[in-house]
Amino acid sequence: MRNRSMLVVSIAVVGALTLSACGSRGEKSGSGDAGGTTVTIGVDAPLTGPLSALGLGIQHSVELAAKIANDNKEVPGVTFKVKALDDKKSPQEGQQNATALVADKSVLGVVGPLNSGVAQSMQQVFESASLVEVSPANTNPALTQGEKFETEKKRTFKTYFRTATTDAIQGPFAAQYAYTDLGKKTAYLIDDKKTYGVGLVGAFQKEFTKLGGTIKGQDHIDENNLDFSAVVTKAKAAGADVIYYGGEYPQSGPLSDQLKKAGVTAPVFGGDGMYDPEYINKANKNANGDLATSVGAPVESLDSAKKFVADYKTAGYSDPYAAYGGYSYDAAWSIVQAVKAVVADNGGKVPSDARAKVVTAMSKVSFDGVTGKVGFDEYGDAVNKQLTVYTVKDGAWSVAKSGTYAG
Repeated sequence: MRNRSMLVVSIAVVGALTLSACGSRGEKSGSGDAGGTTVTIGVDAPLTGPLSALGLGIQHSVELAAKIANDNKEVPGVTFKVKALDDKKSPQEGQQNATALVADKSVLGVVGPLNSGVAQSMQQVFESASLVEVSPANTNPALTQGEKFETEKKRTFKTYFRTATTDAIQGPFAAQYAYTDLGKKTAYLIDDKKTYGVGLVGAFQKEFTKLGGTIKGQDHIDENNLDFSAVVTKAKAAGADVIYYGGEYPQSGPLSDQLKKAGVTAPVFGGDGMYDPEYINKANKNANGDLATSVGAPVESLDSAKKFVADYKTAGYSDPYAAYGGYSYDAAWSIVQAVKAVVADNGGKVPSDARAKVVTAMSKVSFDGVTGKVGFDEYGDAVNKQLTVYTVKDGAWSVAKSGTYAG
């Protein structure tokens, strides 16, 4: 169930919900786990509220990775546990969660958050504590390459990594598809005034106009007000071939519904924040023909993901792995591999300065994951740059095109 009342969810992943508190180094693990030292992988995501469909998929996928690591004794002498905290898509909550995870000395890595704006509030907290975070979903390029990423790339936080690609690729990939594949020559831009939405729209606009497209107008919405009549009136008057939206499905679904009811026939096109079945539900059967890009190739189509999909089903989680499940599993597995390298270099024991050594080890992680090759470049960005365009057909998302942005 998505509307959970718990603000903090702390779940051990070895099948025992009755475990004692997440352990610290030297604590012996309980029955059924891998034994030895307990290492906690933190999770930060929206576990309640309108984005919980995505957040719970992140949490459960990390739990699955820890379970598999324990079952396989991936790191001899180490048992992995998961501590999941709910940020409610709020930067303030995210920062508080980062502080709490830093205070738990058993935490050697964190998966999350979902939202780029939340990540901004957490990065310095983790950096100061030399604690690794790996986001499966953040796409704002400034998080890894600095605010001047378009002209002067500079890594600001050495503890920040991500398995998803960036909007510097996602936005242009969408623009190329709209202009070249669909033949859309004019666009109307709308964003939710948040870090992710504004950045994505900016990246789309730059590529679309470079290709020869024309922007016929731009507007913004208030995410807390689902009456979009003023924006709809302007968008309809503009008469663009496509409406490009930067934001998430709780707002874009109703926006598409209201646009179509007003007589707008142009499709709504957005990024990975729109790619969820809830978008279609919230559009009240008016989403057919709309489009969204999302990171990577469809997990279900990848041979590398078959075991993940099967294991997730067997585990019996109450919520689907959703758009970022595969990337969350890979993010957690990258932490497992970094811990494995650090422990191996220290005679099979977790060293006292493990956090700092895990940060160093992360830059060397490389393995074939659920979503393909997993590794990180000099900025902490994923080496996997795959993207997919999806379109709503007969009330469901359908793959339109997969590929990479060639520039």
